[in-house]
Amino acid sequence: MNVLVVGSGGREHTLAWKLSQSPKVDKVYIAPGNSGCAQAGECVDIDVDNFRLLVRWAREHDIGFVVPGAEAYYVAGIVDAFKGSGISTFGPDQAAAELEGSKIFAKNLMRRHGIPTADYAEFEQIEPALRYLDSRPEGPVVVKADGLCAGKGVIVCRNLGEAKDAVRRMMDGGEFGEAGRRVVIEELLRGQEVTILALTDGKTIAPLASSQDHKAAFDGDAGPNTGGMGAYSPAPVLTDELMDEVVGRILVPTVHAMNEEGRRFRGLLYAGLMLTAGGPKVLEYNVRFGDPETQPVLMRLESDLFDLLMATAQGKLVDREMKWTDDAAVCVVLASGGYPGPYEKGKVVSGLDKAAKHPDTVVFHAGAKLTPRGDVVTDGGRVFGVTALGSTIAEAIGRAYAAVGDVSFEGMRYRTDIGKKALVS
Repeated sequence: MNVLVVGSGGREHTLAWKLSQSPKVDKVYIAPGNSGCAQAGECVDIDVDNFRLLVRWAREHDIGFVVPGAEAYYVAGIVDAFKGSGISTFGPDQAAAELEGSKIFAKNLMRRHGIPTADYAEFEQIEPALRYLDSRPEGPVVVKADGLCAGKGVIVCRNLGEAKDAVRRMMDGGEFGEAGRRVVIEELLRGQEVTILALTDGKTIAPLASSQDHKAAFDGDAGPNTGGMGAYSPAPVLTDELMDEVVGRILVPTVHAMNEEGRRFRGLLYAGLMLTAGGPKVLEYNVRFGDPETQPVLMRLESDLFDLLMATAQGKLVDREMKWTDDAAVCVVLASGGYPGPYEKGKVVSGLDKAAKHPDTVVFHAGAKLTPRGDVVTDGGRVFGVTALGSTIAEAIGRAYAAVGDVSFEGMRYRTDIGKKALVS
C-alpha cells in the first residue's frame, strides 16, 4: 500500500522513517516534506492546504492511507476532506480536533467531566481579564492563547505585571494573531511535566511509551517556551502506579467525554501532564504526535507503526499489541539562533553524514531543505532532532550529544541538559 504523510517537520520525517519500515507499505510519499524526508520516501511539491487538490492527487497516485502530521491540518478538517474518498485517514475529524484547536473548549470539557486540571478563567475581552488579575492574590499565573500557536502561545508569568503584559500582548497587541484574541488565565501548576501519547479509536485506548519534553529555550528550563528543545523516553518519574492513575483519571474520562459530546476521537491523543503533589493534572491536550516526543518514542517502538495507525483509523485497535525495546532514547533539538524569536534562514549545514554514522543514532530533519546545488540549509526555527538509543538514558544522552558535536551551521544552538532530569529522578 502507498502511504502519504502530510507535513514538513521533524515529526513528519520520523513518521515517514518508521512507516517505511513496514512490510505492508510499498512506498511513502511526504507532502511537502523536507531534506530528511527524502531519505524515507518521495517528497511531493504540492499545496497541502488545498485539501481538494490533495485528495485528487492521492487518488491519482493510488494512496491507500494518509497520515497528517501537524495539528493545523486536523483543525482545518483534513480528515473530513478525505471522508468519502475511499482513502483511510489517520486522526480526528474537525469536531474532535477542537480539543487542541481551542484551549477554552478543552478546559471547559475537563471542568464538565471532572478531569483534573489547573483552576482557570477564560476571557474574550481585555478589560475583564485585567480586572480578574487585579482581583487575584499576587503570584505566578499562566496566560494561554486560545488557538493554535505552534507551541508558543503559553506565557508563564511570575507576577501581576508580567501577567497583565502577557494579556495585553495577546489580546491588544495581536502577538499571536486571532489565536490570542481569547485567552485562558490559569494557576501555575508545580511539579514535573510528562507527556503521554495514546492511540485511541474511541473505544480502545493504547498508551505509547512515556516521554518528557523540554519546552523552555535554555538550559535549566529558563527562557521563553518553544515548540520543544528535546525529549527523552521513557520518563522514569512516571511510575507504573502513576501511569495507571493517568489512564483511569485522565485518558479514559477524556475519551468518554468526547464520545458523550458527539465528538468521537480517533487518532493520537496527546496529554501534557504536570505531576503535582495532588496527582497528575492536564496542562494541555494535543490531537497529533508531539514534536520532539515522537522522535525518541518511535525510535523505541518495535511494532509495525503502519499496522497500529491503520487499526486505529478502522476502529480495530483492540486487536493490536505494542512492543517496545528496553533501550532508552534521547532527542536533542538543534535550533536556529534567535528561536523562538526571529531567526535567519539559509545557513549551510555541515557534518550530517558524519553524525549519521554514530551507532543507533538518527538525525531527523525538521526546518531544513535541499538547495538546487544539493546543500542542506536551514529553513526553520527547529532544524534537526538528533536522536539516539542507549541501554540507559545516560548512554543515550552521550550518543546523542556525540552526534550533535558533528553538526554545525551558523548560529546553531541547543540545550546541553536534555535528559538530565531522568538521571536524578
